[in-house]
Amino acid sequence: MYKRKLNLKKVSEKSNLFLFGPRSTGKTSLIKETFKNSVLVDLLDYDVYDKLSRRPKALSEMINSKSDLIIIDEIQKLPSLLDEVHRLIEEKKNRFILTGSSVRKLKREGANLLGGRAREVHLFPLSYSEITDFDLLKYLNIGGLPQVYKSEEPYLDLRAYTRTYLTEEIKLEAMVRNYDRFVRFLETMALSNTLELNYQSLSSDSGVPARTIEGYIEVLKDTLLGFELMPYSKTVKRKATTKSKFYFFDCGVSNFLNERFDLTEKNSEIGHSFEQFIINEVRMYLSYSQSLKKISYWRSKKYEVDLIIGDELGVEIKFSKTIKDEFFDGIHALNEENKIKKFIVVGRFSDHGQIEKNIQYMGYVQFLDLLWTGKLV
Repeated sequence: MYKRKLNLKKVSEKSNLFLFGPRSTGKTSLIKETFKNSVLVDLLDYDVYDKLSRRPKALSEMINSKSDLIIIDEIQKLPSLLDEVHRLIEEKKNRFILTGSSVRKLKREGANLLGGRAREVHLFPLSYSEITDFDLLKYLNIGGLPQVYKSEEPYLDLRAYTRTYLTEEIKLEAMVRNYDRFVRFLETMALSNTLELNYQSLSSDSGVPARTIEGYIEVLKDTLLGFELMPYSKTVKRKATTKSKFYFFDCGVSNFLNERFDLTEKNSEIGHSFEQFIINEVRMYLSYSQSLKKISYWRSKKYEVDLIIGDELGVEIKFSKTIKDEFFDGIHALNEENKIKKFIVVGRFSDHGQIEKNIQYMGYVQFLDLLWTGKLV
């Protein structure tokens, strides 16, 4: 059992919650472990779903007067139920945690999102800080989905995951009209993981119209399978790119879609997985700590910095074990703008050091330890 960083008990004391996260990240397990005596309404149970879809007010009959907290699992399966949840919050003062693996159906059907009466929190795959026996090379290959990381046959589990979730669930919810076209797009998109989005190139490689690709990317974002890293645009001396990058939520999932298996230190593709890993760790930390800081990246015609956190920290990510002067080129260029307070080059270095007052380098273990103890940002 992994001890998760998301403190559900603490955040649920202040508000009703929407708990979102990709399927198999452990939402139900975390809820059952945290709230052992709560009422759990599982919409994946057909009998429960059928009963509530016919008569949403039956929800109140499933709740006794002593129920302090009601959990509804996979709320996107029945968005109309949110009107009854809203009524029970107002009239009965019941508390709710509503879980979901997709916000697309809620958006599409104009669901009642409770008018500010529920906060939104997210659960992600396992992080570095949650795995006591963390193995970097293993994580960069198979990712952090709990059932996959502990599996003796992780690639078989990743295949099952991609088939049941990335394909069948999207197909069942009728999120796309042309299913085969979407599968081609998905495979092409995995090749573009961590890279700038180029709709014309994606269209050419997948055979899917560029306009359709834009909609497909929204599907991936709404089903929480990935996110766009937006460009940092505050620089004046050097014009910044306006293109965003796309990152899948898990290294293992993107590797499997890309048919990249058993990456070694000598494989050039492993650098992309390392970058994806570090950026997702920062994203997880900011989410779990309820931070309002935004992440972005910066790129000019000649220079690039992989990750920027607010206006506080710029991070260049290298899989290398050896520090090189060229790793600092983008940082020096961005530092001239006087927009970012400090910079770090993070890699697999065995030592750490400072080359200027606000520029340093360190290994990923030190970087992540500082991050997860709140000492970085």
